[in-house]
This record gives sequence, structure tokens and C-alpha cells, in this order.
Amino acid sequence: MACEVNGANEGQRQAVKTRVSESNTDWGKYTVAYQDLHEFITELEKRGLLQRVQEEVDPELEITEITDRVCKQGGPALLFENVKGHDMPVLINTFGSEERVRLALQASDLDAPGRELVDLMKPGNIPSGFVDKLKSLPKLAQLSSFTPKTVKNGPCKEVVEKENVDLNKLPVLKCWPHDAGRFITLPMVITKDPETGVRNMGMYRMQVFDHNTTGMHWHIHKDGAEHYRKLGKKRLEAAAALGGDPLSIYAATAPMPYGVDEMLLAGFLRKEPVEMVKCETVDLEVPARAEIILEGYVDVDERRLEGPFGDHTGYYSLADYYPVFHVTCITRRRNPVYPAIVVGKPPMEDTYLGKLTERLFLPLLQMMHPEILDMHFPMEGVFHNCVVVSVNKKYPGHVQKIMHSLWGTGQMMFSKLIIVVDGNVDVQDMSEVWWRVFNNIDARRDLVFADGPLDVLDHSSPAPAYGAKLGIDATAKWEGQEISREWPGDNKMSREIKNMVSEKWESYGIKGIE
Repeated sequence: MACEVNGANEGQRQAVKTRVSESNTDWGKYTVAYQDLHEFITELEKRGLLQRVQEEVDPELEITEITDRVCKQGGPALLFENVKGHDMPVLINTFGSEERVRLALQASDLDAPGRELVDLMKPGNIPSGFVDKLKSLPKLAQLSSFTPKTVKNGPCKEVVEKENVDLNKLPVLKCWPHDAGRFITLPMVITKDPETGVRNMGMYRMQVFDHNTTGMHWHIHKDGAEHYRKLGKKRLEAAAALGGDPLSIYAATAPMPYGVDEMLLAGFLRKEPVEMVKCETVDLEVPARAEIILEGYVDVDERRLEGPFGDHTGYYSLADYYPVFHVTCITRRRNPVYPAIVVGKPPMEDTYLGKLTERLFLPLLQMMHPEILDMHFPMEGVFHNCVVVSVNKKYPGHVQKIMHSLWGTGQMMFSKLIIVVDGNVDVQDMSEVWWRVFNNIDARRDLVFADGPLDVLDHSSPAPAYGAKLGIDATAKWEGQEISREWPGDNKMSREIKNMVSEKWESYGIKGIE
């Protein structure tokens, strides 16, 4: 089935009229938000960043192997138009490069949104705590125009199926050989706090058990799991939106604090509110321009063995008992695209979504910890296993203070390894970071151990979701305060000699080197 932008649908526009150029750094000022996945597909294809695949492919393992090769070699987004046993195309590797993430954001600089978000939070009446700052977002007058907008109808309701719902009609992937089955990997799962009514949107994998039930992989630390715990002996209504505009999809992955609607973040990033429409069978609102909506409920008393699953750590997450999602209704576009993501040993598509999170939340961390100059989540650390920060160290013990502060800040609590380097170190260059670690540490003095919560997917801890963390102080040590002898400086060539050699370089006759 060919994927096209259907200009006949109400409110749907053709290709976006004004897009940011590669040289434009004035983020969001002159842009028009992507309305849905179809507009983003059109833009990707126009720029040569999407490949249509007409050859028949199997959703069981074959699509994963193709996508893994393409992503690891820096290839394009893929639209599989001929999926075995299905008439619905599969879109994958959508965010599989920094260029495509910047295009989704419509910015040449991934740091721009974080800087603007901090600028909005500078008035003196904003709370001082990191989490309190984020929770204050809905109250900021500047963001009021980005709050979700309820509409009467939307493309996601062009087809409504309340009878004989069948998940088997969806081209759900089985990604890795030892996966327990087929998994929906890119759902925007929406629930409401049973006490406050505040919406949450998270991304939790969903193993398809049969034609109308799936698993709901809520980790104990996630907001959806908190809604589930609060409910008591009742059913928790839930909906899973598949597809939508690219920044709403990203927002479902963002580590927002409890009680903050991710749709507000999506609106801020889009510079335009997300249109929401009421569900047919549950009291929830979902993105009106999504491709597919799964409505239903989770029964608090019901659990089922879910997994194993080849996860973003590059290992299989172990089977365990998780809640069951019962589908009561499926609504969709007439010609939907099924969005998916494959996770595994990095680099994979989620690597680049993690980079956006790193850059978006850095300025917010700096509001609490102004001594932090930069931050990096190396892809091998799969987001929660390692974070590197450069700091402006001011006093003995300062580095240790930063480590413990980060472990106490939001989802940074999952960081199993924190490496701290001096401000002159490029944290994005892991070769330089490791050079500093290997040369600057004394094992007894510079290693800090702490116990605390870990990500549920960490298979190395002796107990699930809890274990030891390590901080490494790789900064230069101060003579007389942190070390009893002289600390050496870096051996670097003088600027004068470097400039002289650069000017004479062609005369040396050395080819292929600048």
C-alpha cells in the first residue's frame, strides 16, 4: 500500500510550507508544526532521508535484520510497503540519525529548545527545586498557547471498530529470535491519575498475547504503574496511540516528572498545541491525528507472564509478570501507517532520541547545578548506565557533591555510573574522557560507591531494580588539598608553533593530511 498525504482529510495540510533550513538557528520562530506522520514522511522523502521498500518482507525477524543493518550504518528511514500477511505499511528508523531528529524538531541545534525552556522559567516566582520547576510548567502563561486542544473529530477516527477487534490485523513485529512473541514497540500509552485526573503519556512495550489482549510493560518507577497502584480494585482505562506527529512520539519517551502532561511538552516543542479527541469506549483523549488508536483497560488484579524481549541494552530482558491490557475498540485512519522501532545493541534508533533528551534537559539540570558545564549519555551506556558531566570544580568534595545530587534528581537516580571531568574536557569525545579516567584516578580516593534504585532492565544487579552505583572523579587534583604533590599539566603545542606549521603545511608535501 502506498503511503500518501491525503489532502482531502479535514484539517490536514499538504507539505509543510515553511521549514527550518540547515543554517537557521532561530528555533521555532518561522516554522509550521508537522501535523502528523504523513507530513513528516513527505518531508523525509523530499530530502532523500527515507527509502521505500517494495520487496515483500516478513514482520517476524526480517524487518529487524534489515533495519539493524541500515541504522548501524547511518542509513535512511524505511517505509516497508509490502509486509507479508498485511496491507498496512511499516515505518521504522524514523529517528535513526541526528539529522532526522533535528528535522523533527525543526532546528539546526538540539540545544535550542532546552535554552528556551529555561528562559521561560527564569522569573523569581518559579520554585527552586528541579522537579518543582518542571511541575510549574503548566502554570507558565507563556506556555498556555501550547496546552492540548480538544477537537470533535480527527483522522484517527476515520474507521471505528468496536466489534470483533483484532490486533492480528496490525503488522506487529517480532524483533529478535528469543522474543516471547510480537511486540508493539512505539505506543504512546495514555492513562489518567485516578485521584487528580491528570493525564500521563508514556512509552511501554506491549506484547501481543492474542487478538484483543497485550501485556503492559509498566516498570515500578513509571507513572503508568503509579496510576495502576493508586486505583485499587478497579479497572484502569488506557489507550495506546500509534503514530502522530514526530514530537508527540518523542514526548512519550521524555523523563518528565509525575504530574506533568507530556502533551504540554509536545506542544512546546511543536510551537503549536496537539489536537486531542475523545475516545469511543474509555474516558480518555488521544492525539486526533494518530494513525491507530487502541482503547481498553488494565485490570488491577490480572497479571500475565510477559517477555523475554531483546531490549535497548542489547540483552534480553527477562520474563516477568506484568498487567494485561484488554482492547475494547480500535480506531484508525483509512490508510494508516504502522510505526515501529527496533531496539538492541547500540547504535539503534533510540540512541538519537536519547541525544535529544540529553540536550533538552541539560539546561534544566544546570539551573539546579550551575557548576555543570556539559553532559553526555554515551550510547554504550544505554541512557541509564552511564552519564559523563564536565564541571567547574570550586572546592574539595565538590565532585562528590555533584554525584550525589545527580543521583537524587529525577530519573538520574538510575545512573549506574557517573563520570566527572574538568570543564576543559569535551564530554562528547569518549576517547578523551577515558584518557582522563585512566590517567587521573586513584582507585581508593576517586571512586565513590552508593546504593539506590536502578533501572528494571539492569540485569547485573543482585536484586531487581536496586543495587550499587559508582562515581568516578576524573578531574585534575589540587596540590595541597586533594593531593600532596604537584599535579602535571597537559602537554600541548604552543599556539604560535601550531599556526606556523599550518601556514607552511602545503610546503611539506604530505598528502591527505591537514
